[in-house]
Amino acid sequence: MFSFFKKKSAPPPPAPGPAPVDLRDFTPAAAPAVATPAPVVATPVAPSPVAAPPVVPAGAALAPAPVPVAAPHAAPAPKSSAPMPAVPVPTPAPMPAPSASATMWSALAPSAPMPAPAVTAAPTPASERAGWLGRLRQGLAKTGSSIAQVFTGTRIDEALYEELEAALLMADAGVKATEYLLSDLKRRVKERKAESPAEVRALLADALTDLLTPLQRSLQIGEQQPTVMMVVGVNGAGKTTSIGKLTRHLADAEQTVLLAAADTFRAAAREQLAVWADRNQVQIVSQEGGDPAAVTYDAVVAGKARGADVVIADTAGRLPTQLHLMEELKKIRRTITKAEASAPHEVLLVVDGNTGQNALTQVKAFDDALQLTGLIVTKLDGTAKGGVLAAIARERPVPVYFVGVGEKLEDLETFSAREFAQALLG
Repeated sequence: MFSFFKKKSAPPPPAPGPAPVDLRDFTPAAAPAVATPAPVVATPVAPSPVAAPPVVPAGAALAPAPVPVAAPHAAPAPKSSAPMPAVPVPTPAPMPAPSASATMWSALAPSAPMPAPAVTAAPTPASERAGWLGRLRQGLAKTGSSIAQVFTGTRIDEALYEELEAALLMADAGVKATEYLLSDLKRRVKERKAESPAEVRALLADALTDLLTPLQRSLQIGEQQPTVMMVVGVNGAGKTTSIGKLTRHLADAEQTVLLAAADTFRAAAREQLAVWADRNQVQIVSQEGGDPAAVTYDAVVAGKARGADVVIADTAGRLPTQLHLMEELKKIRRTITKAEASAPHEVLLVVDGNTGQNALTQVKAFDDALQLTGLIVTKLDGTAKGGVLAAIARERPVPVYFVGVGEKLEDLETFSAREFAQALLG
């Protein structure tokens, strides 16, 4: 199981040998120290105003000879007569520095631990990422095969560019993105003096990567507490399922999540979200037949009161042409702001990758109405229209946080411009 989010690494296990002496067991109120048979670092320990045990600084070296440890206000302990071999003292991992982007923390009682810094999407282990890239390449095979056929010849001429133009348009890259890619590709071919279609294909991958790079951005959690997300999209795009997968990854990253079942119109929508909440062991605010804005308001207020890290509102599916229903989404956004002045912090649109140019239309309409902060592109497996991300990058570059190629948890991953370009070109 991989995670999108960074976790604190466990301290390394102590080296085998005689039982190490752990200075963290020492407290200022302890009785005078007794001679210690094992040598340790003579580190002065200043009395602390609190009862927290001192921590051995990282990188401290062991003395070659036994050295006694003196307790505060106590006489030095006698030296051991027989030196013993040095025993490594386990060094705890250093406390990570707070993220520079974190600007607000909730008020905590003096005895409560300091909250974690902003959590950002962490790189997936290489082996798991390689498996993901294989699934992405397989999912985009229909799109990539039509483009790859262009480079099966042996000549670089105008006919090759015409075939490539047709293939990009068929992949729903759009007219503007296609014209941009062809112009950029011809420039690269001239500069590199490419002599084979294979070289042209590699240069096209570079051009596509540069075009998609503005879409590559990590979702950040922790700058606000709670981080309030509003998730929108048309019916059938995979909105509720994507919320469930995202909740699972947040829960795995030890983030407390509260879900708001604000889709009160679709049959069984509340039940579907409740299943994900139960599966991920997170709380949910739900109301049968209630007003969606009121449910969302209650969830944000509850999230603040319960100290939740993230509040995710699942809204009803809306077609951008249904203007009266789009107004309902605007109302939900305004209501969230009433509950928390800085919210919503993220407005995510879930789009179906199979819809091609219609996905671009949805991005424009929802962005105009709600000011989108990110996209989740789903169902890229088996589609011949994966080039729509090039159209989005050229005409409405809203960041793509995640892409999905299936129904499984591991089929939703962070977006990488280079990986997507390589998978799209086969």
